[in-house]
Amino acid sequence: MHSYKRTLPGTQPNRRHDAYRSTLLRNPRQPLIQIPQTLSELTGPLCGDNPIGESDNDLTCHFAEEPLGQRIHLSGRVLDEDGRPVRNTLVEIWQANAAGRYNHPVDQHPAPLDPNFIGSGRAMTDDEGEYRFVTIRPGSYPWGNHYNAWRPAHIHFSLFGPSLLTRLITQMYFPGDPLFDFDPIMQSIPDEDARRRLISRFDLETTVPERALGFKWDIVLRGSGATPFEDAGK
Repeated sequence: MHSYKRTLPGTQPNRRHDAYRSTLLRNPRQPLIQIPQTLSELTGPLCGDNPIGESDNDLTCHFAEEPLGQRIHLSGRVLDEDGRPVRNTLVEIWQANAAGRYNHPVDQHPAPLDPNFIGSGRAMTDDEGEYRFVTIRPGSYPWGNHYNAWRPAHIHFSLFGPSLLTRLITQMYFPGDPLFDFDPIMQSIPDEDARRRLISRFDLETTVPERALGFKWDIVLRGSGATPFEDAGK
């Protein structure tokens, strides 16, 4: 049994960030208490009995017609703090469609729904720690946090490892988005270098001619170069 390393100060989102208004309501007002990790936290359920299908990582192929928007190939590696691949990790994504609307009844943004796009997928990392998705580049959308508030285009990621403490959730952004400086969710991470680790990079090698743009984004689970996570322990 081993305990998981704590993250460095400033590299993870602040649980309470006044500019991100909903954090004022959903987070405790008192400092958190760190509870020692025992076998009940370090061991636990795996991914369940529902096997991953061959097309679960392709969000563009589940309907008679293809979804609208710019098709992208998104890939990267899940790594530990020493750069070693993390194998057999469940990676799930969910996102808005190309018009910036989620396929969810709570989302009432007056943008069109795409009947050919659910907006979620999943994959397992291979022996090199690599994951791959085919999807649509999501649109930006308004979110009512403050006057004229818009979210940068992003994709939500969930990683689930072999124990109760190993589910991590984060967001991936696209390079060059003009909304970065105005987004309090991204700005809730004090460290500028850590914020940059949330931004994918364009990759010509994985770009498919006349078909899809390629983007790369590696996820580092621990250490000084760790990816910021929304629910990382503090």
